[in-house]
Amino acid sequence: IYTLSLHDALPIYEVYTYGVNLMTRKEDVIRLIEEKKMMTEELREQILNAPKLIDVEDLYRPFKEKKKTKATEAITLGLEPLADIMMKLWVKGDRLQVASQFLTDKVTTPEMALEQAAYIVAERISDNATYRKHIRDAALKYGRIITKKKNNDKDPDEKYKNYYDSSEFISRIKPHRVLALNRAEDEDVINVTVELQPERDIDYLVYKTIHNRDTIFKDDLMNAINDSYKRLIAPAIGREIRGILSENAENQAISIFSLNLKNLLLQAPMKGRTVLGVDPAFRTGCKLAVISPESKVLEIGVIYPNEKAKDKSVDPKLVLQSKKTIVDLVKKYKVDIIAIGNGTASRETEGFIAEVIKENNLTAKYVIVSEAGASVYSASPLAIEEFPDLTVEKRSAISIARRIQDPLAELVKIDPKSIGVGQYQHDVTESKLNKSLDDVVEDAVNKVGVNLNTASMSLLSYVSGLSKSVSKNIVSYREENGRFNSREELKKVSKLGPKTYEQCVGFLRILDGSNPLDMTSIHPESYKKADKLLINENDKDDEDDNVYVVIENSYNEDTKEVNFKQFFIYYIQNITGVSSTLDSDISSLLSSMYSDVISMYKNSNFQNYVFLDLLNIQSEIGRAHVWTPVTFRNLV
Repeated sequence: IYTLSLHDALPIYEVYTYGVNLMTRKEDVIRLIEEKKMMTEELREQILNAPKLIDVEDLYRPFKEKKKTKATEAITLGLEPLADIMMKLWVKGDRLQVASQFLTDKVTTPEMALEQAAYIVAERISDNATYRKHIRDAALKYGRIITKKKNNDKDPDEKYKNYYDSSEFISRIKPHRVLALNRAEDEDVINVTVELQPERDIDYLVYKTIHNRDTIFKDDLMNAINDSYKRLIAPAIGREIRGILSENAENQAISIFSLNLKNLLLQAPMKGRTVLGVDPAFRTGCKLAVISPESKVLEIGVIYPNEKAKDKSVDPKLVLQSKKTIVDLVKKYKVDIIAIGNGTASRETEGFIAEVIKENNLTAKYVIVSEAGASVYSASPLAIEEFPDLTVEKRSAISIARRIQDPLAELVKIDPKSIGVGQYQHDVTESKLNKSLDDVVEDAVNKVGVNLNTASMSLLSYVSGLSKSVSKNIVSYREENGRFNSREELKKVSKLGPKTYEQCVGFLRILDGSNPLDMTSIHPESYKKADKLLINENDKDDEDDNVYVVIENSYNEDTKEVNFKQFFIYYIQNITGVSSTLDSDISSLLSSMYSDVISMYKNSNFQNYVFLDLLNIQSEIGRAHVWTPVTFRNLV
């Protein structure tokens, strides 16, 4: 089973969803037009071949139930036949005499009849899908966004000064500028207008509508075209352009936010280190938390190395006491890293810690850690449940320390919007942003994998297929029965059925379990094929001419290197029968790290063994690679 990452799957899902929505809308439009008995084969073909939703809507526009408009009023007056005659471009006769045939109690003059009929013509021109598409495409290419400051005092700090009087091509405007001018407009600071190409657009409509310039209705049609463009087409196209720009800018902002969040979550952890977390402050003191390599809280404290108020001096006694506290904690718990939050008093605290390390020749190193979102987590129900007896500030110090040990495991506890790695997050659709960020967190968790024996409920809940209730049951089972020794034990967890097991098990890792493959991303359904790649140490005297030949041909005596790609392709496809497409999770584990494996055994005795990085463990013990050499057999 190939486990496709969310990063790879999301674009496919988005295209699929858009395609489904497009097809559904096409079916609805065809049904609605058929109900009006106005469907033609040509129109049906146009609708079915429309590549975008907006094109479908353009084709449906003439058949929509319209609210009261000038055209509908003219139709109720019985002037639609006159509009038909006008569009047939009659060249003989007198226009007023023709219009006189349609006079009624409500239509009292020929001029009024022609004026009202022109409204019908104007709406027909506006509803023409081909015309609208041409003008829209031209606007996207040649149009401009114009901004003018309103005559008010709603921007005293001049935050939007760049948009007080600006003009920019629609095709060149940057997404972040679109969001900025949208915000300025919402705050009633500026007016934003879309400037089209009226002369060029009207010339196009004249060319497409008035094929014969000798028609007796030329002036009436010109009036209809100008009215259609200024009253109907230009405002609608302007709104559509603003919508397109805003949607693209929103998608760009969400994409950047998602990418930044992903990079933050996938930072390499510092596992196996004892960390002293420091949440800096002035008046309330710096909160301390010592965290074990297993992320358990060893000790909590507070020191006062900084001034307690602005323009006040530091108390020397408190500084000495603070230094002693730091030295005692570092020595008592053999602290490897001191993690200092980057908030208020960070620089002052950094200077203090550096001084303590230097004066006492401590081996511990210090690092500045982003504490964005730490306060949000510290006051959250999850933090209260985890540390009910601690204050918010002390929980924050714990969070800062744990971010060094495992950023992913700690940051998944925080609302992604509170981590502070995105721009204009309040100017985009909240539901779209939330979904995108949740998908990024889920993708990161599933990409790395989760240590089944140490993962918290919040971390497990992001594993594909696991709900919060099932994640809670996994933690409860672990607490009652001890560590998991194999993935098979998951089947004993309450409410974790066969389908859930099949979906989640490939993302859950068991270190030092009964089956080495439980440490990898290989799904249990592929274990038999994976076992064919692994040769037991006891079988290394057996001969396998195929393997011997490919290794012999791939090995370079001068460089002491082997062409692992050649070996992988041959061995995987020809010996094991593993399909390179269906079982690419197995082959990728072997092939993706081949260059690193080469460097690992360069100085070893290749005559004895070939080592392969089958178990490239990317789990809770680290995004850094943990090499597990696997003996294939004695080849010579």
